[in-house]
Amino acid sequence: MSFSPANIAALIIAASFAGGLNIYATVLTLGILARTHWVALPPGLDGLGSTWVLVTCGLLFALEFVADKIPGFDMIWNGLQTIVRIPVAGLVAYHASSQLSPQMQLLATGLGAAIALVAHGSKTAVRAAVTPSPEPISNIALSTTEDALAIGITWFATHHPIVAASFAVALLVVAIFAARALLRAIQKPLRKLFRPDLEEQAVSQKPSS
Repeated sequence: MSFSPANIAALIIAASFAGGLNIYATVLTLGILARTHWVALPPGLDGLGSTWVLVTCGLLFALEFVADKIPGFDMIWNGLQTIVRIPVAGLVAYHASSQLSPQMQLLATGLGAAIALVAHGSKTAVRAAVTPSPEPISNIALSTTEDALAIGITWFATHHPIVAASFAVALLVVAIFAARALLRAIQKPLRKLFRPDLEEQAVSQKPSS
C-alpha cells in the first residue's frame, strides 16, 4: 500500500475498529504481515513483527479466544479488556502515523482510541444483551464472528485501506444501533428481575377500567 495520508488514516480507522473487537488478533495480524513482509506497512509498525510481540499476542489471542466464549465470564473479560483495547489501539495508531506531522500524529492517536472505544463499547453492550440467553451457542457464534472480523478487516486494510475503512465505519454504525436496540429490549425483563417491587407498583398505579 502507498503511505499517503488518506491511506494511513483509512488503515488507522479499520485497524482501530478491529482492535475494539479483538486487539490481540489485530496486532498479531499486523505483526505477522510485518514479519513476513507480505505487504508494505507504515515503517512505524515494523516493531509489531518482533518475536516477543508475536508470541505475547499469540498467547493472549488464544486466551481471549476461549475466555470470550464463556457466557457470564465473557462480560468480566470484556470489562477488563477496556484498559487494554483502547490504549493499545491508540498506540498502534500513533506508530502507524509516524510519517505524518506531530499534530496529525496526535490526532490519529486520539482517533484510533476513540474508534476502538466505540467498537469495544458496542461489542460489550451487544454481549450484555446476548449473555442472559440460556444456551451458549449465541455467545460462541458472536465471539467467533468478532474474531474473524478483527482478522479479516485488519488484513483487508493493509491491501485496500479505503474500502476496509468504509466497511468498518458501516459496521460501527450498525453495531451502535444494534446495541441500543438490544439493551432497550432487555431493560424491562431486567427491571422485573432485579426490582419486582417497582413493577408491581407500576401495575397497581394503573387506573382500573
